[in-house]
Parts: sequence; structure tokens; C-alpha cells
Amino acid sequence: MRIQVKGRNLPVSDDLKEHVVKRFRKVSRQVSELAELEVEVFEERNPAIADSQVAEATLHLKGVTLRARDASPDIVHSINLCAEELSVQVKRHRDKRRKRRESRAAAEAGAEPGLEPQELPSGISPAA
Repeated sequence: MRIQVKGRNLPVSDDLKEHVVKRFRKVSRQVSELAELEVEVFEERNPAIADSQVAEATLHLKGVTLRARDASPDIVHSINLCAEELSVQVKRHRDKRRKRRESRAAAEAGAEPGLEPQELPSGISPAA
């Protein structure tokens, strides 16, 4: 996975880049090598906003884009929250794709000629 860290009105240090790579390692293991992750960090300039340090992550996968945005008083904590949120989204996306693929394969296997459909007990309808 390719990771790009951007700072909007905020300098991005090497330590911050290393922290982003470390925190998004879990997501990196779950997605393709061709996936692109953009992490943008910035500071809200409004003094009324207590959670002024914001991290936004955009993960471009094949056919889908996942986004996460979190804010807290500390930029490192914002990145941690963003990584957790994106990890949950990736897991949900992978499970959804796996479920679709399995149901499609089961439907194709059941549609083969020469096989009779299984009879279900009364009152139970086949899953669609």
C-alpha cells in the first residue's frame, strides 16, 4: 500500500510520517499493494473548537473509496482514531465482498445441470 502524508498549514515531520506508517500497518496487511492511502493532517483555526487537531484518511481501493476523519486536541491521537476507524471500514468491506463471492459461487454450483435442488423442511424458504 502506498501512503502519502500531507499537512495543510501544518508541517509534517519524519516522526509524524513514521507514526502514520506504524498505525496504518494493520490496514496495509488487509488491502492490496495497489491501494493508495492519503492522510491529511491540519489544525482548525477556530479557538472555540477544542478538538483542533484533525486527521483525515482516504483509502482508494479497486472500485471503492473509504474515508475517515477524526479530531482531538493532539494530532497523534487523531491519527490513532482515524486508523482504527478505517480498519473497521476495511474489515466490513472485505467481509461484504467475501460474502458476495461465496453466495455467487454457491448459486453457480447449485445451478449446474443434472443436480436436483435440495428439499427444505416446510416453512423454511431458500436464502436469496
